[in-house]
Amino acid sequence: MTEQCEACKGTGYIDTSMQECPDCKGSGKPKSLDLTKMTENDLGSLLEGGGKCQKCGGSGTITVKQKCEVCGGRGEMVNCRICGQPLDADTQGDMCASCAKKPLVQKLSPACDTSDLEIGMTYEGVVDSLANFGAFVNLNPRTRGLAHEKHLTRTPEVGETIFVQVKNIASNGNIDLVPVTLQEYQLIQVEKDIPRTQISKLRDHISKLVHISGEVIQIKQTGGPTIFTVADETGTVPCAAFEKAGQRSYPEIESDMIAKVVGELSVRNSELQIEIREIRQMWGAESAAIKEEIESALDERSEPHEIEFLVESQILEALRPKMRLVAKEIRRAIFHSRPIVLRHHADADGITSAIAIEKAVIPLIQEVGGSDAGYHFYRRSPSKAPFYEMVDITRDISFATADNERHGQKMPLVLLMDNGSTEEDVPAMLQAKVYGMDMVVVDHHHPDDVVDQYLLAHVNPAHAGGDFGITTGMLGTEIARMINPDVTEEIRHLPAVSAVGDRSEAPEATKYIELVASRYSLDDLKDMAMALDYEAFWLRFNEGKGITYDVLNMGNLKRHRELVPLLVKQANEAIERQLEASLPSVKTQELPSGALMHVLDVENFAHKFTFPPPGKTSGEVHDRLCHKYPDKAIVTLGYGPDFAVLRSRGVLMNIPQMVRELQEEIPEASINGGGHLVVGSIKFVGGLRTKVLAKLAEKIGKAEVGMG
Repeated sequence: MTEQCEACKGTGYIDTSMQECPDCKGSGKPKSLDLTKMTENDLGSLLEGGGKCQKCGGSGTITVKQKCEVCGGRGEMVNCRICGQPLDADTQGDMCASCAKKPLVQKLSPACDTSDLEIGMTYEGVVDSLANFGAFVNLNPRTRGLAHEKHLTRTPEVGETIFVQVKNIASNGNIDLVPVTLQEYQLIQVEKDIPRTQISKLRDHISKLVHISGEVIQIKQTGGPTIFTVADETGTVPCAAFEKAGQRSYPEIESDMIAKVVGELSVRNSELQIEIREIRQMWGAESAAIKEEIESALDERSEPHEIEFLVESQILEALRPKMRLVAKEIRRAIFHSRPIVLRHHADADGITSAIAIEKAVIPLIQEVGGSDAGYHFYRRSPSKAPFYEMVDITRDISFATADNERHGQKMPLVLLMDNGSTEEDVPAMLQAKVYGMDMVVVDHHHPDDVVDQYLLAHVNPAHAGGDFGITTGMLGTEIARMINPDVTEEIRHLPAVSAVGDRSEAPEATKYIELVASRYSLDDLKDMAMALDYEAFWLRFNEGKGITYDVLNMGNLKRHRELVPLLVKQANEAIERQLEASLPSVKTQELPSGALMHVLDVENFAHKFTFPPPGKTSGEVHDRLCHKYPDKAIVTLGYGPDFAVLRSRGVLMNIPQMVRELQEEIPEASINGGGHLVVGSIKFVGGLRTKVLAKLAEKIGKAEVGMG
C-alpha cells in the first residue's frame, strides 16, 4: 500500500536550490566545446557568434536537488503489506523487517477458487468434516481440500481453524493438504485478481466471473436473496446474495457505501444480475478514487440536452439557464438512482406540466435501473392547494423514510410543479430539509424570495420579467425536452392545454396553440383542460395516470375520443347546476374606481362536496359576469366560513401583497394565502371573517383599473 510522501509532495527530492554553473562560472558561455555532442542547430548558432554552455543551457545557473530522506527519493510512502506500518526509505521489498521474518499464512477471500492457490503456500482453513482417510478442510466457501490421514498428527475437530500447506493440486481439481503448526505467523488476505469491468460493458461477460466497483444505492430483502443495487460511472446492476431464505446477507454492507463486488454474471428475466461471491466495503484512497470517477461521470451525463424552444419567447430564453439547472438536477437524480417525488397542483396546468416531466424521466429511470425501476424510484402526487401543504410533506416523508429503511434508498429529490414559489411553502420545505430531501421548483405563481434558500433550483417567469401568462405547462414541457428530447412529439400539445386551462393571454399561449392547430382545435384543447380539471376533483390525492393519459391522448385513441366529450358533458352539467344555485345570490357593488365587485357566499349558496369546488365555482361565476358586463372592470369575491377566493379582470390587484398587509393589520386572524397577482385565495380564522372581508374589500376598492 502506498501514499504520496508529504515531505516532498511526491517529487522525491527536497531543498531545491540554484547554484552557479561550475562549467561556465555563471557566464552561460561555453569555455570548451565538445563537437561530438553538439547538434546541427548548436553548430549553426556557434558559427553565427552565439553558443551556450551545454551544462546550464546558457542560464549560468544549475538546479541542485537533494533526495528526500523520508521516502528515499521514491516520492511515495510505502507501507508494509502485512502490518501496514510505514517502511524505512532504505527497505527493500514490501514488508517490514519484523514481518519478513515471520512465515506468511494466506486467507482466501470468498471469491477465490482453486486457480488462486499456490503449491507450497500455507493457508488458513476450517475443518468441514472428518472421514476414515482424513479431514476435509474448507479454505473458503467454494474451495475444499483433503488433509490425508497419513499427514495428521492428531484428529482435528469439525469447525476448528487450522493451517494447511498446499502439497498438490490434481488435474481433476482435488487439493492435497498438509497441516502446519505455527507459533508466529503473518496472516494476509488473498483477493481474486480480476480486472474491474464497467457496468455498461457487462454484457460482454455473461456467464463469467466479473468484478465491479461502485456505490450501493439500494438494498432490497426478498423472500429469497438479498438484492444489492450497485451503480458505477456508467450504470447500475442488481447483485444477489443468498444466506438463507428471507435472511439479510452481508449485514455490514449499507446503502451509500462504495463497495467491490465479485461474482458470476447471469441473465435473469432478460436483465443482467451478478450472483455475489464476495462484496466488501472499499476504504481510503481506493474508495475515494471510485467515488470521484462516479461523480465526475455523473456530472457529465447529467448535462441537459441543447434544444431550441418550441416557440420563440424572450422570457423563456431569459429563463433558459435556470431551466437547464432544473433539468440537470433531475438527470443527476436519475443517474444517481435517487428517487424523484413529483408534486403538482391538481389542475390542468399542474397536471400537464407534471406529465411532461414524467414522460421524459420514466424511460431514463428504466434505462438506469431496469424495467421495474419506475415503481421504486419515481412517484407523482397532486396537491389540492397551489402550494406544498403540510399534508403533502407529511405523506412524502412517510413514504421516503419507509423506503429508506426497507430498501436502503436515498432520500428523494422533490420536484414541485405549479407550486413551491410562495412563503406558504416554507413550513413544508423546512421539514423536508430536516430529512435531507432536496427540492427544485417550477412555478408561475408570484414568487417570494424567502423560498430560494431552501431550493437547489427555482424557475419562475417573474424572475425574468414575465408573469403567470407563462404557464407551468409551458415551462415543464421545455424542461422535459432538455431532460429527454425523444419525448418532444408526444408532449408537444401539453403547453397549449395548460394555456387554455389557465386562461393565459401571453403571446406564448397563442404560439403554442398555433403550434398544434393542425391536430387539435381550440375547442379540443379547452375540452381536454376541462376534463382534466373535472377528473382532478374526483382523483383527489391520486395521480390518476391512466385516466389523465387518456384525456391527453397519450393512451388509447378510441378511449380518448369517447372519454373527453363524456367528462366535459358531466362537468358542464355540474357547473350549470352550481350556477343556477349561485348566480341569484351574487351581490354587486360599484367601487369608487368604477369597477364592479361581485360577492358570493359559496358556503351557503352553492352545492358542497361536489364539482365545481368553491374556487372553480367563483371562477365560473366570474366568467358569466365578465360576459354580462364586457366593458367593465370586474372583481369576483367568493367566500366561505374561513376562506375567500378572488378573480379579477381589469382591476390591478396584487393579491400576495394584500395578504402580507392583512397579516400585519389583523395578526389575530392568522391570515395566509396568495396565488397570482389577480387570481388567488386567502384563509383566515373564521371568527374574524367579517373584519377580514371588510379590510379586503377596502383594499380592492383602492386598486387601480386598467382595462385594455
